[in-house]
Amino acid sequence: MPKDPDNALQAGPRHVAIIMDGNGRWAQARGRPRLFGHHAGARRVREVVEACPRLGIKYLTIFAFSTENWKRTQVEVAGLMSLFRRYIVKETNTLKNNGIRVRFIGDRVRLDAKLTELMDTLERETQDNDLVHLTVALNYGGRDEVARATKRLARDVAKGVLRPEDVDEETLPKYLDTRVLPDPDLVIRTSGEARISNFLLWQSAYSEYEFIDTLWPDFTAAELERLCLNYGSRERRFGAVPA
Repeated sequence: MPKDPDNALQAGPRHVAIIMDGNGRWAQARGRPRLFGHHAGARRVREVVEACPRLGIKYLTIFAFSTENWKRTQVEVAGLMSLFRRYIVKETNTLKNNGIRVRFIGDRVRLDAKLTELMDTLERETQDNDLVHLTVALNYGGRDEVARATKRLARDVAKGVLRPEDVDEETLPKYLDTRVLPDPDLVIRTSGEARISNFLLWQSAYSEYEFIDTLWPDFTAAELERLCLNYGSRERRFGAVPA
């Protein structure tokens, strides 16, 4: 018997994380520069965020710029940083008025002062919202996050705040960038690549994964709904045997 779609959505993912891949290839297929694809991808974010309440998604985490992306051309990196600044300025009021709380994760040290100021302002302006929690991973890498968390943990051990024998797998998450967020239930990667690219390495240990061929600028709310329905049909055992 087919599952009831409404029930499947109710059993759907509460936290979805997305590796938004394929902007460059989408643009090149149209004979346009890669930055054209990044602008198209930024517009797609709004549709996905707006669909979250209807789909029962409380937390959405998107991978915007990785620690490895600095290896791209100077023109592309500069264009992306400009895009991030413009996106924040353009979307702040919409996000605030629509009940979206925004957080940024990643190492901000390498980002320019204007961008970090805008990030701080957006976080502050939306801190009282609770409809959807949107987390943007910017200059983020999973290994880098764990390394930074370990340094903070080590400092607390050195100061006597924490005893070495008390450190366990429940301790480290309290030092991660995502410490106030639940772990992702579903991780989606667009563009046909089947790898996680250093994204939420610790947090996604028991996440379900979907690797889809759709390039990010072509990803729609309807496809997100399909993936949420598919998630709702899965049996998640977390290592246990069903009764």
